[in-house]
Amino acid sequence: MPGFVFDNSYARLPERFFARLNPTPVRAPALVRVNAALAESLGLDPAALASPEGVAILAGNSIPPGAEPIAQAYAGHQFGGFSPQLGDGRAILLGEVLGRDGQRRDIQLKGSGPTPFSRQGDGRAALGPVLREYIVAEAMAALGIPTTRALAAVTTGETVRRETALPGAVLTRVAASHIRVGTFQYFAARGDEEAVRLLADYCIDRHYPQVAAAPNRYLALLEAVVAAQADLVARWMLIGFIHGVMNTDNTTISGETIDYGPCAFMDAYDPATVFSSIDYYGRYAYGNQPPVVQWNLARLAECLLPLLAEDDEAALAAARQALTGFAPRFEDAWNTGLCRKIGLSSAEEGDVALAQALLDLMAAQKADFTLTFRALCGAALGDDAAARALFSDPAGYDDWAARWRQRLEREQATPEARAAALRAVNPLFIPRNHRVEAALNAAVSFGDYGPFETLLDVLSRPFEDQPGRESFSLPPEPAEMVQQTFCGT
Repeated sequence: MPGFVFDNSYARLPERFFARLNPTPVRAPALVRVNAALAESLGLDPAALASPEGVAILAGNSIPPGAEPIAQAYAGHQFGGFSPQLGDGRAILLGEVLGRDGQRRDIQLKGSGPTPFSRQGDGRAALGPVLREYIVAEAMAALGIPTTRALAAVTTGETVRRETALPGAVLTRVAASHIRVGTFQYFAARGDEEAVRLLADYCIDRHYPQVAAAPNRYLALLEAVVAAQADLVARWMLIGFIHGVMNTDNTTISGETIDYGPCAFMDAYDPATVFSSIDYYGRYAYGNQPPVVQWNLARLAECLLPLLAEDDEAALAAARQALTGFAPRFEDAWNTGLCRKIGLSSAEEGDVALAQALLDLMAAQKADFTLTFRALCGAALGDDAAARALFSDPAGYDDWAARWRQRLEREQATPEARAAALRAVNPLFIPRNHRVEAALNAAVSFGDYGPFETLLDVLSRPFEDQPGRESFSLPPEPAEMVQQTFCGT
């Protein structure tokens, strides 16, 4: 057996927090991939997971000992409109395990069949979206971004119907938890203050035990989630990531990135970039992500109001004060990260303006976000050729680079140390949208998982030069450009 040792704390909450049911078995499960390194970190046997018995578990055909399968209840604002009941419509939480690091993690099957929350959906997932989440989640982990992880992917031997018939699949997702802002909204919308309190206490115990002894533990919880989400969205922005569906049901209490649907990475820098086919008005554009996260956190604060103070005005004042912490926390993380991306380790007045001037130049000349910052590694050693080539009018870059070098002269690091520091924060390889689409098309249309495996391997070392794989770092040719990305539902 794979070695699951479950300790299912969420399943010990009251029954109105979830629905108990088993996954729906599939016809002919077959393994696509097991994430061996992640499995071992969770105390699992990768070889046993890849065995027929393990694949049966990963497909939902067999329930391992100790599992207590549940579909979690939650609500959420989706593109600004509130849905009082969403929930796991195509996912079932098998249970929780303690990894070798002592951290508790959920083991969830995504695409495991209908649940009471499916809202007339089939509860299944298509192979393409499963592989997209696997690729992007693992790339984000390698980039150092807090994220859910992909433990395994299996095909089902069945088809799912979206616009056309597509091969079905199940993703095994690992998360610090699957508790969302929308989980709190589910109970708050029902006036269930007891459940909100129980959920808040649970989140403190599981995710933020350091606030348990605070004078106002629920206010401290809110402040901790605000800080975690501010840091998270800053880290997204620093690598050019666009989530695409930043609904409150996709905003975690843990501060992890979750639900990789129509997500994408920018090629040419433009703060107005939108890829999601359902984001008609750019609500979740790259540059809108910080205020959207703050808006989502305000919805969490609304749910917690009854716990913050007995007096309504005092509760509102406390919530507002906690929410005002978002902007400075985000700005500090963004500004610090941005200055590091141009090789500055000390702080001077004007540093942020210098970094912003580069972004403005990139936007005006449609320079590639990832490659521009990576090219500064060479520029730090005196070779500007790669950087200049990214700008349609290199004179603008030359002017900026002259000011940059003047500032670098006041840094203590040697050019070699500075170049190494730049390489450590500016990736060469990201999940380029056209590369992801090519890998998915090969798998879905031809059953060829070679491009998927190669892409995963490249993305597992995003900061390293990989001789012979330079093409994976390049932006798309005009014919390869991906204009839209799509949800898997």
